[in-house]
Amino acid sequence: MVDAADRTKSPTRTSVWLEGKAERGRRPTQPAGLDRDKIIAATVRLLDAEGAARFSMRKLAAELNVTAMSVYWYVDTKDDLLELALDAVFGTVELPATDAADEWRDQLRALAAGYRALLVRHPWVSPLIGTYLNIGPRSLEFAQVAERIVRNTGLPPHGQTGGLSAVFQFVYGFGTIEGHFVERCATAGLSQDEYHHRAMRLIREQPRYRESFAYADTLMEARGGDTVAEMRERDFAFALDLLVAGIEAMVEKSRP
Repeated sequence: MVDAADRTKSPTRTSVWLEGKAERGRRPTQPAGLDRDKIIAATVRLLDAEGAARFSMRKLAAELNVTAMSVYWYVDTKDDLLELALDAVFGTVELPATDAADEWRDQLRALAAGYRALLVRHPWVSPLIGTYLNIGPRSLEFAQVAERIVRNTGLPPHGQTGGLSAVFQFVYGFGTIEGHFVERCATAGLSQDEYHHRAMRLIREQPRYRESFAYADTLMEARGGDTVAEMRERDFAFALDLLVAGIEAMVEKSRP
């Protein structure tokens, strides 16, 4: 166990997965009735309820009905725990089979949908992805499936990382914004449709915004959908279709 005074003195720290701390087992002197899986599950619940900014080891200990020092028997730092929680939720994404190379379009759409759902279900995930290396076993399994799907597309090797970026950075941005919007609506005590209609009404009531949003009404009507969820699904599906078409075009372009 790391001394409490040393927990904040790790400027060279890289990842819990690279420091030999990820597989720590229970020792005879550690508290009974507690294990790392329970700690990680409770961490995910707290992060879902309050977000990463308000998460603390003290709150986690209270959730588990143990002392904070009991938690430190299993993880050295809060950073280690957040990284373990991040990897744990990646394990909830259903990964498509990648054996049939000619089915890469369906594989890509399935994995993109699963990634988006993860970001919406756990809004704290997106900032942590940019904070940690995210190289735990479940995260790496997700990444390997994504790589196999992009190989299945037929893109040349020099274009495969660009293909991954095009699809999954788009999904990251889409899911992050969607997740934060869902959070904002919940905080306001409104449904997504109520929040959207109220916000748009207030904006249109301001003369300085009226002209800027005039074309927005035309776009909204053309997009279709009666609810925010329906409109969002249409946008996501169409954007993925654009990316698939772009990949197909680049594969065709790369052929001799």
